[in-house]
Amino acid sequence: MPPRPLEIGPAGRAAAQAIERTRVARGYSQRQLAARVTALGRPMTFTALSRIERTVRRCEIDDLVAIAAALGFPPNALLAAPSGRPESLRVGEI
Repeated sequence: MPPRPLEIGPAGRAAAQAIERTRVARGYSQRQLAARVTALGRPMTFTALSRIERTVRRCEIDDLVAIAAALGFPPNALLAAPSGRPESLRVGEI
């Protein structure tokens, strides 16, 4: 039996939303951002980026750091809860 994929939790979903919001605010398409990430040395296709944003694929920490650099945004800001308050993530959900 194949291993069961791990569910993407609230922090992963919040990061995916932050990536998409920031990408759109910067005016990048998924293709453009994926190309920028690749140019920084972390190969990424726009399909992989799309899957991260749609929470179909987990965002590895190395992906997160490269995406943040390509967006000109601090990685820790992409991890913040949507409200900006970590307490909005209930204990036990992380």
